[in-house]
Order: sequence, then structure tokens, then C-alpha cells
Amino acid sequence: MKILHTSDWHLGRYFHQQSLLDDQRFVLAQVEKYVEEQEPDAVIVAGDIYDRSLPPGEAVKLLDDTLHTLVHELKVPVIMISGNHDGADRLGFGARQLRQAGLSIVTSFTEMLNPVVLKDEHGEVAVWCMPYNDPNLVADYLQKEVKGYQHAHELLVAEIEQAKEELGLTKARHILVSHCFLDGGSESDSERPLSIGGADKVSPKTFADFDYVALGHLHQPQYKSVEYIRYSGSLLKYSFSEHQQNKSVTLVALDEKGFAGFELLPLTAKRNVRRLAGKFEQLLADGKQDPQRNDYIEITLTDTDAILEPLARLRAVYPNILDLQKERFSHRLGEGASLAREHLKRTELDMLADFYQQVTDAPLSAEQLTLAQDLIRESLNRHADSGSDKA
Repeated sequence: MKILHTSDWHLGRYFHQQSLLDDQRFVLAQVEKYVEEQEPDAVIVAGDIYDRSLPPGEAVKLLDDTLHTLVHELKVPVIMISGNHDGADRLGFGARQLRQAGLSIVTSFTEMLNPVVLKDEHGEVAVWCMPYNDPNLVADYLQKEVKGYQHAHELLVAEIEQAKEELGLTKARHILVSHCFLDGGSESDSERPLSIGGADKVSPKTFADFDYVALGHLHQPQYKSVEYIRYSGSLLKYSFSEHQQNKSVTLVALDEKGFAGFELLPLTAKRNVRRLAGKFEQLLADGKQDPQRNDYIEITLTDTDAILEPLARLRAVYPNILDLQKERFSHRLGEGASLAREHLKRTELDMLADFYQQVTDAPLSAEQLTLAQDLIRESLNRHADSGSDKA
């Protein structure tokens, strides 16, 4: 049996105020082509179908077009769960009727216990769909105390184990679809935190008894602990921190014993996401010769001198520059400033930059960084002067 595993489509997403719908349409056509060529027994989409709970109409239409191609034209069952970006109720509308047509959308814990059962020459494969959850949602469902994300997932797996017995599926092979953050996973800037301080992490051992675990949430393709517990990664690079990642969908093979291997099928973006750094004049010259000049670009200027209208001039050769910043230079805080104060200043600036990025989905501009740097330095100097007076 072959399963095509993908996740984190984030349809309707904006990248630095730039709509990515055309880019998403371009790469979904490649997914459709892989399905046509590979003829998998099912396609699994492990959450974050949309980028927000109330998606724009164009994103809904793109999903509808894609599912029509996969289910109606290519006759391949599609199995989807809701992620933390999705509005579960909206995504799951009409799900009971759609399952009969080959589209299974699981957004509730009740439906989680009704697996999609596939068959091949070796017998049955039960696909258990665990939608995105948090301790409060699980506590409300089970009407019992839940002590965190780890405990929540342990309880839901126990519910599935009981359902295996009740449905007579103990001899079947089992796939779990889940949208969560496994401990040790590699993050990027584009994933929305599920909680504060790392409390959202789940041990890979929680899912050890399944034959394959199709995960969503983390955007880099990776496996945790063992090869059959795997993130497919996102369709596209959704932040500049992902610029070195290679995007793909995962083709999984199952034999009579269970997991039998995988293959990463590469995806090519319409416009790549790149980071460039260098002096203004050199970047300007390079851009005129760059065959990929239409990529989404982040530029860091290393010039020490002021440059007149650098963004407008660089956009003449790189039209899709989404971020332009100046290299951060260390500044002395004055005679007698300690290394500890310099370290504190950098740390506070980094914290401010991280907070701004999280709230606005955009980095601080060069001007904002300079202003923040000046304010932090002024505050530290005032504090030092006050301490000297008291001494």
C-alpha cells in the first residue's frame, strides 16, 4: 500500500503582506501530478489546511478545486484533519456526507474514533485521525482533569486503543494522523506556538505502537525517534528562516508487517525564498544577472555609509524584495561600559525583535531597529547614572 502524506498547506497565507495563493496553486498542481503518477491508495493532509480560521474566499475555492481533482477526477481518497490554524467547525462542515464520496475530514474527537479503513492484499489498514487538540479541549471531551499536552495525547491514544478492540481491528495495520509538536522537533519562524515555554511538546514514544504516524505542524520535513513517526513539512517556505529547507511530500509504503519505507517527492516553488547579504552596489549588479530575480528576497546591506532610497533602487532588479535591513553593528555604550551591559542590551533588543515578529508576522525595519537600540542604550545609561549617584 502507498500513502501520500502532506500537511501545512496554509491556504490563504500572506508573506510580508504578499498573497501566496498563486504560489500555492502552482505547487498543489505538482501534488496532483504526483498523485496521478504514483497512484497512492490515499492522500493524508495532517492539518493547517487553511492559514486562519476564517479563510478568504479564494483560498476556499483553491481547496475545493484541489479536492475535486484528487477525489473526483483521480479517484483517490483524501483524509484530512484540522490543525491549530484551522477553524475546526467550518472545516468540518458536511464531513459526514463527504466521507461517502471519498473525502474524510476529521475535526472532532468523536469522529477520531471512527477510522478510515483501507484494504490491500495484506488486509486492513485503519487510519486514525486525531485533530489538533489542547488540554482544555481534551478535558472538556473526556470530562476529566488533563495535566498538559503530553497527558492529553496519552489519553487520546488510549481512547484509540480501546476503539481498536471494540471495532475488531487489533490485527489491522494502523496509521495515526496528528497535528502536534513532538519533543525535539526542528522549528522555524512561521509556526504559531501552541503554548508558552515548551509545555506543548509531546514525546514521540506516545505514538510508538502505530505502524506509521503522519504528522503536521512543523514545516521542515523530518522524523522523530524512528523513521515511521514523520513530519511531511509544509508545501512552501513560509518564512525566511526556512530559506535552506527543501520542500516535499512524503510517499509512504506499507507491507504486510507495517511501515516499509518512504520517499520524499520534491516540490518546486514558483518563486523561491532567499536571503541575500552584501554591499549595495554589488547586489545591484548581481541582480541584473540573476535568473531568479523574481524570487521572494530578504536583503541585508553591509554598507556602513548611508544610501539614498536603497529599497526602490534594488526593487528595480529584485521586484519581490519583502524585507530590507542593515547589518547590526555593535555600538559601544561609552567609556567604562561593561561587557555584561552590552550583553544585556543585545538580549533585550533580540527579545523586542522576536516579540514584534510574533505579533506582526514581519521583522523590525532598519529604522525601527536603530530607534530601539538608541532607546535601550539611553535607558541603560540612565540606570548606570542612577546607580553611581546612590553609590
